[in-house]
Amino acid sequence: MSISDPLADMLTRIRNAKMVKFESLEMPNSKIKRGVAEILKKEGYISDYQVITDSKQGILKIGLKYDQNRNSVISGLKSVSKPGCRVYVKSDAIPKVMSGLGIAIISTSTGILTDREARKARIGGELLCTVW
Repeated sequence: MSISDPLADMLTRIRNAKMVKFESLEMPNSKIKRGVAEILKKEGYISDYQVITDSKQGILKIGLKYDQNRNSVISGLKSVSKPGCRVYVKSDAIPKVMSGLGIAIISTSTGILTDREARKARIGGELLCTVW
């Protein structure tokens, strides 16, 4: 089975794991998924992530984060740019997610950044997904 959109697959796996309240989940590793996981950790949406090496590309293991009532810290994830329809934004057109309560993750020439970092650095890029 080939997955044409690895990022959408990653978001779906996180969505499914949080619905059944899994502590962690695993998926095939890639540079873009690692970059998104790094941002999710930095912004406090996941507890941690690690890359487990195997004979292929490696496995990305993500630890999900819940509050004291066992509600997921992530209330929603939405893939924006898709392989058939890429979405690019200029630095002044980067959307605010939930009036600034959520984050947009953008793939730029300097790496994968949050909407705040991209606006501050005044660089646009491909709008990958939104998290709130």
